[in-house]
Amino acid sequence: MPDQNQNALPLQGRIALITGATRGIGRAVAIAYAKAGAHVIATGRKQDDLEALDDEIAAIEGAEPATLVALELTDFDAIDRLGAAVAGRWGKLDILVGNAAILGQTSPIGHIAVDVWQDLMDVNVTANWRLIRAMDALIRASDAGRAIFVTSGAAHSAKQYWGGYATSKAALEMIARTWAAEMRDTPHKVNLINPGPMRTDMRAQAMPGEDPMSLPAPEEITPLFVQLASPNCEETGEIFDFKK
Repeated sequence: MPDQNQNALPLQGRIALITGATRGIGRAVAIAYAKAGAHVIATGRKQDDLEALDDEIAAIEGAEPATLVALELTDFDAIDRLGAAVAGRWGKLDILVGNAAILGQTSPIGHIAVDVWQDLMDVNVTANWRLIRAMDALIRASDAGRAIFVTSGAAHSAKQYWGGYATSKAALEMIARTWAAEMRDTPHKVNLINPGPMRTDMRAQAMPGEDPMSLPAPEEITPLFVQLASPNCEETGEIFDFKK
């Protein structure tokens, strides 16, 4: 595990793009990165939620104002436009966090509705590939580009009724690890984090009878995201399992 930089602001001056930044893990990471000195480019579907996040970041002493991007990840052309906007403003991207995902339908795999399957693949797989496609040159333009994708233990368990979600996360892992292999001889690193059960809306959707207070809060995982985003991170192509 990479060591935390002793600098009080380990991400000072870094440009960080986070998808799904308005709730759950994405929101917690956006706030943690702002506290660590990064300029946060926050994406989310709803402008009101983005503005609420912006207010929280603005209340952090010394934090840079966030850049807010209302983005529907299935609008793939919009992802390309975002890449062009980042290139035009900063000419690089230091940190990419592919966090946004959907659960889809927990059911026998042969019963998953066609449109539900397509949405799963569009959001959890294709959108992340489009992000890589749009941001690859910008990550490479950084002195120490870092990309982090959020996966799940479901990708490895072949658990009944979880086939759609598990398939999407398994595909995401291969995409991310392939990108890591392609940048192995560069200063840039690509890793995945498996949060495990966590107090999020998606977990509540999947396990409605579970006591959410028995699970870690999203804020508890943010030190790992900061560590993997820092320039002194040396690991790449790895899956980090969060343990409270």
